[in-house]
Amino acid sequence: MDYLTIKWLHILSSTLVFGTGLGIAFFCWIAHRGGDVRVIAATARTVVIADACFTAPAVITQFATGLWLVHTLGVPWAQRWIAGALALFVLTGLCWLPVLRLQWRAARLAADALASGSALPDEYHRVMRWWFWLGWSAFLSVVAIFWLMVMKPV
Repeated sequence: MDYLTIKWLHILSSTLVFGTGLGIAFFCWIAHRGGDVRVIAATARTVVIADACFTAPAVITQFATGLWLVHTLGVPWAQRWIAGALALFVLTGLCWLPVLRLQWRAARLAADALASGSALPDEYHRVMRWWFWLGWSAFLSVVAIFWLMVMKPV
């Protein structure tokens, strides 16, 4: 593929990572804050699917196209903005991978509560607290990566 196609895929995948992540977080948080077990169960189930269909492929594409662009342009890997972006990408992944597990667990707990007609268990609320803080960490890391990609500080 040519440079502009890879650059387009890189920008498109970063948009999907950012937009899907923000959308998932918003709808999941609003459902959680509403407290309706039916809404929480449905939203959590959809969030898990959306991450599998959109976020995961975009993350892989983002990483691959970023490496390809750095290599093709001959940018030294030791440049601070490249090293910083890669470090933040790893940090984002270290936050996001547990978030995936937490989302799946929250969906399962909400589905079980709905099926049994009971309230959400305390474990659900613990899971959501971890989800919230890890999600914010990942989100802020992605914002910082965007800044590094655009500003390219030396």
